[in-house]
Amino acid sequence: MQARMKNPATIIPEAVPAVQQLLKAAKSGGVPEATLELVHLRASQINGCSFCVYGGMVNAKKAGETDERLFTVAGWREAPWFTDAERAALALTESVTRLADSSDPVPDAVWDAAAEHFDEKQLASITLMIGITNLFNRINVTTRQVAGPTW
Repeated sequence: MQARMKNPATIIPEAVPAVQQLLKAAKSGGVPEATLELVHLRASQINGCSFCVYGGMVNAKKAGETDERLFTVAGWREAPWFTDAERAALALTESVTRLADSSDPVPDAVWDAAAEHFDEKQLASITLMIGITNLFNRINVTTRQVAGPTW
């Protein structure tokens, strides 16, 4: 595999500080790092971004994630290793990532379940992480960035 072009952030490096600041802000909302990494990984799986799936796996392992949880995050509903809070964050991730798939893309039931486990600042953090991940996915899939340890 070969990328269509260099990563756009290397071509327009002025974008990097803004994205890094946004990512830093998303991580400052009081949500456990492991939960945010699961959110990133699940959105990246849905979007078919191998570059971000690979990076998400590496970062999740650094955050202490177990193989069982990483192997089953795509099937989190049927896997016993996720907390109710993580399940709510993953359901929100799926709804937000799949906006075009429904006339009510983020149903109240999904939002309310997340709000049962996370306060407003934490919900902001999760929502920002979902948005940032979708941005990364769209850039990397469009330019066919290659997954692997060179990232």
